[in-house]
Formats: sequence, C-alpha cells, structure tokens
Amino acid sequence: MAETIFLAGATGAIGRKLVPMLIEAGFAVHGTTRKPERANSLRALGATPVVVDVFDGKALEAALRQAKPDIVIHQLTDLPFGLDPAQMGEARIRNARLREVGTKNLVDAAVAAGARRMISQSIAWSYQTVAGEITEETPLQEGATAIRTLEALTLTTAGIAGAVLRYGLLYGPGTGADAPSGAINLYVEDAASAALLAVQTGAVGIFNVVEDGGSVSNAKAKSILGWQTSRCGGK
Repeated sequence: MAETIFLAGATGAIGRKLVPMLIEAGFAVHGTTRKPERANSLRALGATPVVVDVFDGKALEAALRQAKPDIVIHQLTDLPFGLDPAQMGEARIRNARLREVGTKNLVDAAVAAGARRMISQSIAWSYQTVAGEITEETPLQEGATAIRTLEALTLTTAGIAGAVLRYGLLYGPGTGADAPSGAINLYVEDAASAALLAVQTGAVGIFNVVEDGGSVSNAKAKSILGWQTSRCGGK
C-alpha cells in the first residue's frame, strides 16, 4: 500500500515541482493551498487538494486527521514573487510568523493525526560567519529565531522523525528569478528532488541543499541523501 504524504505548500515554487515527483515515485499526496481556485491545478498534478490556512489550527488538524499521512512535508513560505525588495520588509514579518506559529500548528496536527515523519524547508544563509567551510554544525546567527523554532519543532517533537533541508536561494521556473542572484543558490527542481530523497531515504537531521562552489558545504546531502545538484555554480 502506498504511503500517504501531506504536503503543506503544494502550490508554491517547490511544491509544484515536488507533487509530480512524489506521485511518480508511488506516493499518495494531499497538497495544501489557501486559495480554492488553485485546487484544480493540484488535481491536475495528481494530488488531493486540501484548502486550509495553516494558522487555523483546528481546521489544519481536521485536514490531517482526514488525510492520515505517514509523512508531512513543510514547504510553506509567505514571500513575494521574486523576493520583490519593495515588499520584503512586511514579508519577513509574515514569514517569521509562519515559521513559528504555522510550523507549531502543523507539527501539532501531524502528531494528532499519527504521522511519523516530517521534512521541513529551512534556509542556508543564516549561518554565522566563520573561517573556512560552513557545515550543518556551524552555528546559526543569533537573530535567526524563527528558523531555530522551525527546526527545533521539526527535529525534537516526540514521535516525529524529522529532517530539515537548508535550501540555498531559489531560482528557476516559478521563483521569479531566472538565474542565481547570490552566493548561496539552488535551482528549484533540485530543491524538490532533495525533498523526494529525504522521503525515500528516511534520513533525519539537518542537510544543506545548495549548489557546488560556495562557502556552504553540501557534502552531507550528497553522502546521506544521495542528492546531486544539476547546476554547477548556477551555470
């Protein structure tokens, strides 16, 4: 019998790439969106659409109880298309709330529904500046409170085996960026493939999922997940 996955953020840039990957790999996928008009696009991809707001804890728990997922994937963000600088000030506040309150609601609902694993999206550019290579053991910046909360909820909740994917700055179809724009980058399809591999391998812990050639090491993701970037330094 196919395992069931509850994908929160299924209509985002990564979610749209990840849904067909999961379906092709044999998983039954329930994908969330806040907008009812996006439900048909999820059906077209092969997923069961779930229209729910992550900040509505009761509705979210009811949705997970109905789906009865084995695995929950957290790909929720609240950022403007292309990271529009004019909108980023307010977006950072909303996104921090999503990472803290939204993640807590999602974890609580996952536990209530009997899910056994969770995979969450994090970021790879909140490390402290250090000499030499940056790895998953490098401390995060002191101000990375929302990221710390998201990761702790994913990794330390009793009954949940958690994995955190620290992604580079996304580019590619659906992201609003056609090419890399920073020092720590990631092609959107490679982000989705890392989530699929985290599901398939059952790996737990933190993984940097970034392109080769930067200051952040992706060796752990390559070794344990079997992940490979399809781009070389964004080229």
